[in-house]
Amino acid sequence: MKFTQNLLARCFLCRRHFCRLCLSSLALLAIGVFIPRKWGYQPKENCNLVICISNTGIHSNIIVPTKNYVFDWHKYISVERIGIENFNDYNYLSFGWGDRDFYMSTPSVADLRLSTTFRALFLPTPSVIYVQGYQLIPDYLEVKCIKVNKNHYLELIKFIQATFKVNNQGRVIRIGNGHTANAGFYDALGSYSILRNCNTWAAEALRKADVNTPLWDGLSTAIMLHLRSDCD
Repeated sequence: MKFTQNLLARCFLCRRHFCRLCLSSLALLAIGVFIPRKWGYQPKENCNLVICISNTGIHSNIIVPTKNYVFDWHKYISVERIGIENFNDYNYLSFGWGDRDFYMSTPSVADLRLSTTFRALFLPTPSVIYVQGYQLIPDYLEVKCIKVNKNHYLELIKFIQATFKVNNQGRVIRIGNGHTANAGFYDALGSYSILRNCNTWAAEALRKADVNTPLWDGLSTAIMLHLRSDCD
């Protein structure tokens, strides 16, 4: 009887410590949402290139011009074949990275499934890049745009390029149609997890362009909150 009581007491203490650990972790993450990685700004010159971030409620996506005076995406990806619609070209491309199964089977928050979410967060699974083409910057999403200089813009582009998995000919690999007619999924490098999700990837890309991001960048709303560059 006494052994049983001691065992129950230990279980109660373990559960209490576990709950405290979970609450402490959540509190730290919540604080991290509001703390920027950079506090000071040093204004930069020649900031004449624009990058935009869209927030779908789940994913942060990076939107850049299809081509400008420093980079042309036509030389890296078949722009006219991104989606299944009949546009020959797009003015802007949107890039998002994530877990393959989750991204391809979850077009919206309403389509979230516990099993898919669990595998994405806790099991090593393949990743994808989701590419969308636009004639105009989408006005049905929350979008914020900032200016950067040429060097930082190219660093961001290099980061996006390095995420694509390529074939033996060095070409990107399209693996499926997107959730809309202007989008497609492409094979990607990197493993998705609870520690590195789609928004973490977007924040890493932004930091390559010297754009400020939150201390904890796992939420798209957190990235939008801190979105600012030294060029603003």
